[in-house]
Amino acid sequence: MAKTWVPSGLDRFFKISERGSSVSREVRGGLVTFVTMAYIVVLNPLILGSFSAQDAAAKKDVLGEILPVPQVAAVTALVAGVMTILFGLIANYPFAIATGLGINSLVAVTIAPQVTWPEAMGLIVVNGLVVLLLVVTGFRTAVFNSVPPPLKAAIAVGIGLFICLIGLVDAGFVRRIPDAAGTTVPVGLGIGGSIASWPTLVFVVGLVLTGILVARKVRGAILIGVLGSTVLAIVIEALVNAGPSKGVNPRGWNLGYPALPESFFSLPDLSLVGEVSFGAWTRLPALAAAMLVFTLVLTDFFDTIGTMTGLGKEAGLVDKNGQLPNTSKALFVDGVAAVAGGVASSSSNTVYLESAAGIAEGARTGLANVVTGLLFLAAMFFTPLYQVVPVEAAAPALVIVGALMMTQITDIDFTDFTIALPAFLTIVVMPFTYSIANGIGAGFVSYVALKVATGKARTIHPLMWVVAAAFLLYFGIGPLRGLFV
Repeated sequence: MAKTWVPSGLDRFFKISERGSSVSREVRGGLVTFVTMAYIVVLNPLILGSFSAQDAAAKKDVLGEILPVPQVAAVTALVAGVMTILFGLIANYPFAIATGLGINSLVAVTIAPQVTWPEAMGLIVVNGLVVLLLVVTGFRTAVFNSVPPPLKAAIAVGIGLFICLIGLVDAGFVRRIPDAAGTTVPVGLGIGGSIASWPTLVFVVGLVLTGILVARKVRGAILIGVLGSTVLAIVIEALVNAGPSKGVNPRGWNLGYPALPESFFSLPDLSLVGEVSFGAWTRLPALAAAMLVFTLVLTDFFDTIGTMTGLGKEAGLVDKNGQLPNTSKALFVDGVAAVAGGVASSSSNTVYLESAAGIAEGARTGLANVVTGLLFLAAMFFTPLYQVVPVEAAAPALVIVGALMMTQITDIDFTDFTIALPAFLTIVVMPFTYSIANGIGAGFVSYVALKVATGKARTIHPLMWVVAAAFLLYFGIGPLRGLFV
């Protein structure tokens, strides 16, 4: 097979040929990553922002103020674009960055009602600064390297299941069963045991189509699947008029609407940039503020470590010892992203597990990140256009990637129960609690406990003791807050 020509300067900087890639694969991978995670520019404003303070469901701070949805959308795309490009240029990995799901919900539901929005973002900045300090001192990198290889494999598999579940839920294939339904079953297939909606049908067709393309090793399989599903969605919507969901129409499109928008261009409002205050430390008791930061730091810390571990293994970028080179640079940029998210009021930004979709398309270098980042920056101006891609069309990519990451389970020795149980808990707790950090915590704590109980305490890396203790505090933070606050 003829070798693809790559400009020498670009090749040396990004090590494209060295990693067995090509410019076309990097561009394609960057595009796929953007398509699979562009939903965050729509979803983050709905989590943090509100259209009006008069809305019954408006997210108000302690003074009754809100973050306007259009402004949150603009800063979400801005920070994601800038930090994704920066990560690609400095760390040279195809790991895109955007507002962290989970942390933004914590900010909206738990933190903002106790303080003002600028003060909440001030706590995010402090969280980022603490994370940066841990990177500079080498602690974060040391923890990253201290994780036993079987647990690293379990983290990758758990993330694969997590990604799959996100895709299934986003597409409406898996839905929560209301408590009023009179059943103890928490989730079910679609609506009443049927996919029951045209958007979910688009997901099913897209999943089958993408699966066939991947099985036949078609280049650009995931991208073709997403674009094909989008075309199908546009045709179906034109025929049946399912309409958007907006939380009241369960048979509608969840995010993104498959129809040509009235306009293709809009100027971003970046007025939220710089709206930060550190007044939370005087508004709240110091211990209460510190515990909020501790929760943010631990979630941010291990979400990133878990995601980078999984993505690095999936991309084949780890060395013979299972370590990811340039870890300190990558973690440093991730820490800067957390600070940047607070400064811009988009919430903490972190490495995104949807980057696995681009990796599955062949992305192996930071060039893919540059492509993804530029598309995020363009999204600030073309918000109406990219919203044409419904989440149901992008969700099949997440399920396919989950299946691909599942193959790493063969690296785990399930005959040794001191490994089997921690690995199993890591894998299942992630999707079942919708949290990478929770899965890592369950795995780490059980790993230390089982090694000690079986007389193998000396095999535990010293940092694993520290991390396990931190997770015990993390899991018990609710009762502890009740005792001391």
